[in-house]
Amino acid sequence: MSAQALNLAPGVDLNVDLHCHSTVSDGVLAPAEVAQRAYAQGVNVWALTDHDEVGGIVAAREAATDLGMDYVTGLEISVTWANKTIHIVGLNIDETNPDLLAGLVKTRSGRQCRAEDMAADLARIGIPNCYEGALKYVGNPDLISRSHFARYLVEIGVCENVSAVFKSYLADGKPGFVPHRWATLPEAVGWIVGAGGVAVVAHPGRYDLTPLAFDAFFNEFKNLGGKAIEVVTGSHTADQYDEYAKIANRYGFMASRGSDFHAPDENLPDLGQLPALSKNLTPVWHSWIK
Repeated sequence: MSAQALNLAPGVDLNVDLHCHSTVSDGVLAPAEVAQRAYAQGVNVWALTDHDEVGGIVAAREAATDLGMDYVTGLEISVTWANKTIHIVGLNIDETNPDLLAGLVKTRSGRQCRAEDMAADLARIGIPNCYEGALKYVGNPDLISRSHFARYLVEIGVCENVSAVFKSYLADGKPGFVPHRWATLPEAVGWIVGAGGVAVVAHPGRYDLTPLAFDAFFNEFKNLGGKAIEVVTGSHTADQYDEYAKIANRYGFMASRGSDFHAPDENLPDLGQLPALSKNLTPVWHSWIK
């Protein structure tokens, strides 16, 4: 399956959202429901980018096509780099590529054991039954994640919202955090490029890296064939839009835009509600416009 083109003229004013999640990973809406929400919010170029999984792509593509949106195949791969977890989005991939599929199976393995260890650590501090509680929110048992635990902790009143959970629990150095060895950066970028796609660094503003480490990371990513970074994303502040626009230009990266939508009551801004990329950037989707 070859990379798709967008049936839009280059001058068209696009509302592009190339980062969101469904029940196939850690979102709360089914792929078709995410498509409907994106369309209702004015999105006309859309990608579903579930974590380490392409199982929602067929339903997402069908729904997007029926609604008249241009659909871009995508996913988000979890990577361990310098003992940190970093996410790499793959866009315009061939989701049937055998090397990609084998790599995703490898990356997904180990989530079950990690989830059990997370529950044990939370029980140790007096919050029992978190594994069973998290399972209530899981759409795909192979992809039980911290987000599912966070929703359960909100349900039982430990915190007011998911953001508060991650400030006090489940993050590095906090109760309930259990490290996991994900794919390597060369593996993730290699799978994406090998499947005909474009590798994009997801929400770089979220990573706790020094400027020196960031420089090493961006250079390695570029040398491996990485082409873009998310500049405007729901995980960035307004100041970070400008910061990562400058970084994109400094390293010669294209820029991407995506809400990182997971659930209607967890995301602000919502699908399609982000500001546009600044005019001095090269949008990643321009290379797909006919």
